[in-house]
Amino acid sequence: MAKSKYEYVKSFEQNTSLLPNTYLVVRIDGRGFHHLSSKYNFEKPNDVRALDLMNASAVAVMKEIPDLVMAYGISDEFSKILTTIVATFTSYYVHLWPSYFPSEPLSPPMPSFDGRVVMYPSKHNLRHYMSWRQVDCHINNLYNTTFWALVQKGHMGTTEAEEMLKGTLAADKNEILFSKFGINYNNEPEQFRKGSVIFRD
Repeated sequence: MAKSKYEYVKSFEQNTSLLPNTYLVVRIDGRGFHHLSSKYNFEKPNDVRALDLMNASAVAVMKEIPDLVMAYGISDEFSKILTTIVATFTSYYVHLWPSYFPSEPLSPPMPSFDGRVVMYPSKHNLRHYMSWRQVDCHINNLYNTTFWALVQKGHMGTTEAEEMLKGTLAADKNEILFSKFGINYNNEPEQFRKGSVIFRD
């Protein structure tokens, strides 16, 4: 805006500088993926095609943005790095979709992702972040594996399954899986239980 009366709007732009000497974590989350997974009939509790698509998208982003050193996935100047990574991830996710879901062409609403940048001051904090993500993956996947076993193999309704799992601990869920369905959770694929890690050598 070349010295017009409208130039004042630039004052609304905020400084989005990141702290120097910190480890940046860009966390990308799928938006509305509960509906997307229903629309495209993702296998419950884990759809290998969907997880492999996420991993392939992360690999493509790492190839395109050489400053990235590692990606971890479970199933993003501050605004510039965030929008670049999230937009690139979304582009590859849509581009690679037909390779993983060849009989399910995409239609609106299209998949999209949001993200956030978190700065960690030390490797110790970064390790704790990664540990937290893995623990979170395990807790969520154990619940989902048990829930969907109750629904799909135990022929329970979703409300009934939720009610049965309310207040249960990990040991309770493991017992339900093993005693009712013969599933040893520790034998489930690592990708489901721990997530995926992609790193640059």
